[in-house]
Amino acid sequence: SQIHVTGTPQFEMHTDKALLLSREEFLGSYQLDVNTKYICYSGDDITTSPNDPVYLRDTAASVRSLVKGGNRIKLLFRRCPVDFSNRYDEVLEAYKDVIIPIDPLWKSVGDRWDAKLPTKEDMQLLSNLAAHTEMVINLGSSMVFDFVAHQKPCAFINYDVESCPVADWSVEKIYNYVHFRSMPTKDAVFWVNHPKATEQIIEKVLNQGGAEVVKNAYHWFEKINKPRPEQANERIWKAIQSIVKEHAA
Repeated sequence: SQIHVTGTPQFEMHTDKALLLSREEFLGSYQLDVNTKYICYSGDDITTSPNDPVYLRDTAASVRSLVKGGNRIKLLFRRCPVDFSNRYDEVLEAYKDVIIPIDPLWKSVGDRWDAKLPTKEDMQLLSNLAAHTEMVINLGSSMVFDFVAHQKPCAFINYDVESCPVADWSVEKIYNYVHFRSMPTKDAVFWVNHPKATEQIIEKVLNQGGAEVVKNAYHWFEKINKPRPEQANERIWKAIQSIVKEHAA
């Protein structure tokens, strides 16, 4: 009786139409081609995904293969906002023909990872990134909800690689975390179970879309965040008022 489920204001920005630019305006602001389709790769922090540069390389290789097959696509890379390491540099250089980095617009207020704060400018960037790309690929990131808020599907990377720098790490361990148990169905995302599956999934989204996956993901979104995500702050405030009132009584 003392628990109030409110959802998080983390996703409220996606309901603010004032933040959205037209596709031409957004792509133009980053000197991107309006005749190209873009896939987003969202990076994880080094603890969650120590193999992330390998996954980015594998994804870029799939995009390059699709380009050779006649598809006009590129990969937009959004790193984790608290990861300012150089661990992606080699991959970004090797695949600069297909990867375009777009860094988060967070503000640093200290040296620790938890002293990096989001800005309104980054809210607009992330909203437009989700609205104007075809899908997002990552390892178990909450970016699935940022993108499904704009009716875009997500693919979760689900395979281990050789020579992992962390001895006891595995994708199985990540996907056993409690928050993945709330998925209403495993079909709320596409699953990249091996490197070559990435190309097939991207091609499927480009040609057929991902309506069923988006539908399932939105059910998951509503389950963890409640319907009407734009009301999260209001629900939080009402819950605080209710708790204060109960405590006073």
